Amino acid sequence: MGTPSWNRVEVDRAALCHNFRQVRKLVGLDVDILAVVKADAYGHGLVQVAQAFAEAGATAFGVAEVEEGVRLRQAGINGQIVVMLGVDCQGAAEAVAHDLTPVVYTLEAVEALAAQAAKAGCRQGVQLKVDVGMGRFGLMPHEVAPFLAVLRRFPSLYLSGIVSHFPKADMEGDTTTEAQYALFQELLARGQDNGEERVRHIANSATMMRHPRMRCDLVRPGISLYGCYPADWLRQASVLDLRPAMRFATTVLQVKEVPAGQGISYGHRYVTERPARLAVLPVGYADGYLRRMTGKAEVLLAGKRAPIRGMICMNACMADVTELPEVKAGDEAVLLGSQGTEEIRAEEIASWSDTINYEILCLFGSCNRQVHIDSEKFMAQPVC
Repeated sequence: MGTPSWNRVEVDRAALCHNFRQVRKLVGLDVDILAVVKADAYGHGLVQVAQAFAEAGATAFGVAEVEEGVRLRQAGINGQIVVMLGVDCQGAAEAVAHDLTPVVYTLEAVEALAAQAAKAGCRQGVQLKVDVGMGRFGLMPHEVAPFLAVLRRFPSLYLSGIVSHFPKADMEGDTTTEAQYALFQELLARGQDNGEERVRHIANSATMMRHPRMRCDLVRPGISLYGCYPADWLRQASVLDLRPAMRFATTVLQVKEVPAGQGISYGHRYVTERPARLAVLPVGYADGYLRRMTGKAEVLLAGKRAPIRGMICMNACMADVTELPEVKAGDEAVLLGSQGTEEIRAEEIASWSDTINYEILCLFGSCNRQVHIDSEKFMAQPVC
């Protein structure tokens, strides 16, 4: 491993396990949990996070693409791995070879999987994706019956599940989810055939929290497993006690004094009104710290908040530490997470960026070196 970056994303294994157990406590033992680890586990590290959830009791995992599922198998992850975006002809062979469970919604995928399963001499389980109002991928209601008729012609395939997704379950005052769930129930009835067991699932984190009867056989928590809530109002309404698993920190490169009337960064959009001390940080939009947070963002230094001054650059930004005389070069600066008694949460950064906490986690995790720690064991494992 070469010289490490100034910046690091710390991922706490203990927090991940705690959050999984909180979900287990909420849904009980009769409902299975599919731990969603797609998109590099929301920026937290695919393999390390799946291993943590497996340690906490997870036996099913959700990935976006076949490649992620293969990586989990190669890392020794057992249990079911559902490929939520489905497969193409090339991915069908890998899915069968590595015992992955693809979601299907095109006949091309069905035919490719059937051919690969027949070649391997096995029966391949698939899960049917239906669209109850999301307007994304999945079969429209009128397409379900003819699609199933074709699928049942292939002896090397069997229908192991029927799945869907709600578009507005995280919105306060939502009135559409109930009707969409009724449609899902109707489509489930159309999928009944020859008594084979099929898992039914439609509940993401928000649905799982708000609608106990919609948990069906299995829930698909994503954002909640990483210690965040799908919406701010659900943070207040939920009984889940979640712990953020990600912390983003950097190192002060320089502390400099500038006079009153000094323009700061590109365009001089900020001009000092008095003599000021600035802590220069090696973090910018190339590290996921978005330019559109200019004029809003704050960081933690010496356990206190310090505003970012001037335009956020590609690899740098400046924090005003005029009121923090103890700050010096080499000190830790925290952009996400806790320092002392202060905390900056992903939801707050999302509000500065006009986005959602999901995107913040993915950005920080994908753009920076990950270091996996266990706050209960005080261990760290860098990810190269």
